[in-house]
Amino acid sequence: MTGALFGVTFLVAAPFWALMILFPRWRWTERIAGSPLIVLPVLVIYAILVIPALPELLPVVIRPTLGGLRAALGTTNGAAAAWAHLIAFDLFVGRWIWLDAGERKMRPVVVAPMLVLTTLFGPLGLGVHLIARERLG
Repeated sequence: MTGALFGVTFLVAAPFWALMILFPRWRWTERIAGSPLIVLPVLVIYAILVIPALPELLPVVIRPTLGGLRAALGTTNGAAAAWAHLIAFDLFVGRWIWLDAGERKMRPVVVAPMLVLTTLFGPLGLGVHLIARERLG
């Protein structure tokens, strides 16, 4: 089941990314991606992976060590949960970038690469957006 959940994690987020990147000003994009609930499908996957493993994970997150984190992430469940965590937060941040760029009237051709970068390397995309929003207004 973990492998299947890992495989579906990005697939449930991809349509929202596609809307924000390819159709940023379409009214259905505004209706759908305008809601923070777009992360809900990934959050459900995350919960399915993490809740049963809480007894093992709590010590790792309460008193983190590099070795303990490496061990937890080195398991199939740990890697799948971390992937869902990344996808959920990247999507939430990408949604914020898309909303912020819209409020600032940034051109979609400028925003799309930032969203792609956020999809692939979340914090880097956020950093580029924060710089661009200061420079572009």
